[in-house]
Amino acid sequence: MGNLFALLTALAWAGAVILLKRAGESVPPFALNVFRVGVSTALLVPTVIVAGQAGWRPVSAADVPLLFASGIIAIAISDTLFHASLNMVGAGISSIVDCLYPPLTVLFAWTLLGERLSGRQFLGMALVLGGVLVAARHAPPHGATRRRIVLGSLLGVLAMAALALGIVIAKPVLDHSPVLWATATRQVGCLLVLGPIALASPRRREILGLFRPSPAWRFMLPGALLGSYVSLILWIAGMKYTKVGVAAILNQSSVIYILILAALFLGEPFTRRKVTASVLALAGILLVTI
Repeated sequence: MGNLFALLTALAWAGAVILLKRAGESVPPFALNVFRVGVSTALLVPTVIVAGQAGWRPVSAADVPLLFASGIIAIAISDTLFHASLNMVGAGISSIVDCLYPPLTVLFAWTLLGERLSGRQFLGMALVLGGVLVAARHAPPHGATRRRIVLGSLLGVLAMAALALGIVIAKPVLDHSPVLWATATRQVGCLLVLGPIALASPRRREILGLFRPSPAWRFMLPGALLGSYVSLILWIAGMKYTKVGVAAILNQSSVIYILILAALFLGEPFTRRKVTASVLALAGILLVTI
């Protein structure tokens, strides 16, 4: 089931990216992230109650702090670094840097958890990454300096490292905790950091104003629901029920889904290059899952 959850995560996240891309045309990245975390937390807490997991008690005193740390590292820190990198280097180079997520996750899982992948699974990871690299556009933004590209790429690497580390440190807790409870706890930990930062920001009125219904909700609200509620639950479930390295590889297939959805809903051309990328990624997914 873990592999299925990881693949569904990629599909849900791909849909969220299309919606959030449209929302991001009028909403600043940090403000959009605060909105996503606020909405998903408001939904996850009652979901935990309805599911009967509110009475769950941590097995260890370290469980909640670990999940809080996971949310802070993988959402608050990683997303902030990612958006800063994206603004500096553009989507093409950023998509290349994102390819570091699976190998970094495998590295952290091997170092901290002692996880091992088979030769077939490593080959599958290489094919998925190869598909992403083929699909990506490498051109830097017009007029970008070498220093800006280097610094932006470094921020992107740190973002992927934070994302990978954040989920790996949570894995021991996920193994014995209910999915919804663990997901909500991580999100609450993230909100405890993002909330005060948003309130202290000079743009706090603009950020808080996003929680009032507006035309921006047309893309922002469904994007937040799909990206920070549905896909987050599926992501945690995938990490719980399979090796984090395997789940990370399957999660990366979201890039291929994004190409297909962008062609269908945003009018972006689905070129031969993208077809080749999709075939490579599909072959990699099959190797990882069979």
